[in-house]
Amino acid sequence: MAWYLVRRVGAAVVVMFVVSVLTFVITRVLFPDPVQAIMGGAESTATPEQLRQTAHDLGLDKPLALQYFDWLGRLFHGDLGRSFIGPIGVASAIAQRLPVTLELMVLSLVIALIIGVLLGVAGALFRGRWIDTLTSGLSVFTLSLPNFFLGIVLVYLFSLTLGVLPSGGYIPFSQDPVANLELMVLPALTLSMSYAGTFARYTRTLMLGVLTEDYVLRAHASGLDPRRVVVKHAMKNTMIPMVTVVGLNAAGLVGGAVVTESIFSLPGVGTLLTRSILGKDFPMLQGLILVITVGVVVVNLVIDLVYGLLDPRVKVS
Repeated sequence: MAWYLVRRVGAAVVVMFVVSVLTFVITRVLFPDPVQAIMGGAESTATPEQLRQTAHDLGLDKPLALQYFDWLGRLFHGDLGRSFIGPIGVASAIAQRLPVTLELMVLSLVIALIIGVLLGVAGALFRGRWIDTLTSGLSVFTLSLPNFFLGIVLVYLFSLTLGVLPSGGYIPFSQDPVANLELMVLPALTLSMSYAGTFARYTRTLMLGVLTEDYVLRAHASGLDPRRVVVKHAMKNTMIPMVTVVGLNAAGLVGGAVVTESIFSLPGVGTLLTRSILGKDFPMLQGLILVITVGVVVVNLVIDLVYGLLDPRVKVS
């Protein structure tokens, strides 16, 4: 197990280093002349001397390799740089907005798991019957719904028509838990639906495989309560591979959060990412991409380690 841990951590470190290089290079390709954008874009009246002085002050007149190592050195001290379009540090801006996105992702993941597991288990237990057809149809339907379309439909139905839930905004959970959950219900449902369909299909497939295993058939033959066999034996072993499925969908949750936050006016990382792209704020964009990628890598590393602890076959190998 110790060697398994060393290999996984080592692979994560290599991935994060490669990501830092790619992030730096890609942002420079996307914004080859950030100084011009800072000074007002094509309509700027800045003189060439002012442009050169700004580039010098920001360190953008250095060779790219030197700029990268300067940036990397600041990273080790927790400094992600400063925004080009606002008087705030990149790390501070991300830290302010990250809790909103994390709350949205956690709520969405919980809802998706509850709905997906229930649909998947029901479909497996009643394979070939109308319940299986219904749950499979619901899974495909949720997978086919784009986030932006579902979000608009939910706002129209629950906010504009019924008036039972707010259409947007954000209040921290620590300030008012009830108001926070009222504001987060629709965004969380919007983001969770496609993942609920994914989890349902995986759960059904895994559950069908487990139900034909010898130990499950033996438990049924021994006269045990069928519900106990399903819950204690079948579902328990189905949920172990689901840990990996959840980890694989972590990156998708971040991408979905960008659209969802824009629809519901949530002040999270997604809206900050959109603003950074439109404003050509490459220090902010660079920091956001790096933080998001590192977060995904860390989540997958934790999932790998948890899976290694849960699955005896990994321990043995």
